[in-house]
Amino acid sequence: MESQRFPESPRIHAVQQALTRGNSTALDRFWQDILAHGAPLIETIEGDEKHALVTFLWRDSGDTHNVVIWGGPAGVDHPEEHQMTRLLDTDLWYKTYRLQMDVRGVYTFSINDALTNQAQGGFGTRFLPDPLNPKQFVAHRDEEKPDSQEVIFSILELPHAPAQTWIVPSPDGAKGQLHAHRLHSHILGNERRVWVYTPAEYTQTGESYRLLLLFDGWTYLDLIPTPTILDNLVREGKIPPLVTVFLDHPDDETRNRELVCYQPFVDFLVQELMPWMHEHYHVTADPAQTIVGGCSYGGLAAAFAGLRASGTFGNVLSQSGSFWWEKDPEDDIQQEWIIQQFIASPRLPLRFSLEVGLKEDVGWIYMVGCNRHLRDVLRLKGYEVQYAEFNGYHHSVSHRGSFADRLVALVGKEPVSGVKERASDR
Repeated sequence: MESQRFPESPRIHAVQQALTRGNSTALDRFWQDILAHGAPLIETIEGDEKHALVTFLWRDSGDTHNVVIWGGPAGVDHPEEHQMTRLLDTDLWYKTYRLQMDVRGVYTFSINDALTNQAQGGFGTRFLPDPLNPKQFVAHRDEEKPDSQEVIFSILELPHAPAQTWIVPSPDGAKGQLHAHRLHSHILGNERRVWVYTPAEYTQTGESYRLLLLFDGWTYLDLIPTPTILDNLVREGKIPPLVTVFLDHPDDETRNRELVCYQPFVDFLVQELMPWMHEHYHVTADPAQTIVGGCSYGGLAAAFAGLRASGTFGNVLSQSGSFWWEKDPEDDIQQEWIIQQFIASPRLPLRFSLEVGLKEDVGWIYMVGCNRHLRDVLRLKGYEVQYAEFNGYHHSVSHRGSFADRLVALVGKEPVSGVKERASDR
């Protein structure tokens, strides 16, 4: 069973055999190749086109006692099961997984860390990116949040992972502008940052612009480069120019209250935010041309806003929506409160663009199952639903690429990255 979970890398085996035979240069040649091509090591499997062997590597500088992989295929539990193995008495540490050829995710290493549970104050204090992997995902420090700090992940990206061409800034063509504001809510009793993106050549005259509202505004600016994506999609004629609102939350506690089917938050959107937008920007009041969207809790909040305010928001965009959520959970069983509301309600003038990652299930939370359940319920009720699954984890490294597909599904003409509805082949 252990060999099936953690298969053997042919390259590592060959190096071991060479060293055993006295070929002392085999390891040097291996490291030269890794330094030239980067890690992790990816090897094809004969007779299996869907999977590859992926070997994570660590080069010991002389003081390594243990190396643990954190994230990606290793998950975030049971660090003792995802320790690397040292090759003989060398500086090479490694661990191999059998993964699908289209997977994308992030990971870090924990070096010489305690292997006790993180909640007990043990494991999880010495994370660092893979020094042999040049592909990194950076979550920058939000200077307005004192507890925020920069976090650098390494990117795991197999050869058939969908392309993410829309996140790359183009040197050609006009770009939209980002305007920073602060908005006080009397309904919620707090103040928050609001960023508004206006497309290139934005004007206050003529036809009103379509409107896109995104929750977790900092995420959709820092981790998902939404202004760049919008610039590229408009330039290539994939979507019409639209105004986008990036709505922030004062802190995590407020976010976790406002985004979980919280009626006062919807009241704020309808009675305060949208009138403010109509006063300051040339945007439509037509719900059919207005999108509300977000990721995780933000996807849940978008569906709830559509349910309770379809006269304002006619389109729902959800990336990995937390539709498992329950108002009063019991015994760690997801009861999918929002789905029950859609079952009980009459069909509303709403359209949906939903997605979820096939590797997002964690513990008792079945992200794939609840997203498929909502899809099926909505379709049975007669809603138009664009739905996709990507082979990845609950992380913005995937969402930043698939966001373009979710948006084009609502306002554009065609898919843009090849991420389509699919069944799991895990």
